[in-house]
Amino acid sequence: MRAEVKGWLTPVEEQTPAEQALSRSYVTADGLRFDVAGMTVEHRPDRTATLTYRLTVRRPDHPDERWVVALPWDDKSFVDVLTSPAPPPDRLLQLVHLVHAHLEEWWDTKGHNRQSARMGRRLT
Repeated sequence: MRAEVKGWLTPVEEQTPAEQALSRSYVTADGLRFDVAGMTVEHRPDRTATLTYRLTVRRPDHPDERWVVALPWDDKSFVDVLTSPAPPPDRLLQLVHLVHAHLEEWWDTKGHNRQSARMGRRLT
């Protein structure tokens, strides 16, 4: 059983390699920074999942924004990567790229798309 602090996994050693990779902060090509403070994966019996991020979004010349974002993950072809203790490196990189694209799409569309808006909750 994984240790949790207020619903967030800790420490890193108890996460799968996919959870570790998806928990890393990153910067987009246009300078938008996603600082990940926490991330959980909720697996469902139908082999889908929800990836919930606690993050700070940093943009040049804008105040930082803290968010909780729940990304639905319905692509069952990556269940093995999410749960494996040793996923194939190329598939892990592909998963990380896809999730980052999903986060960036949420960020870009949350102001005018209701479905995207419902996925996130601004903390500050």
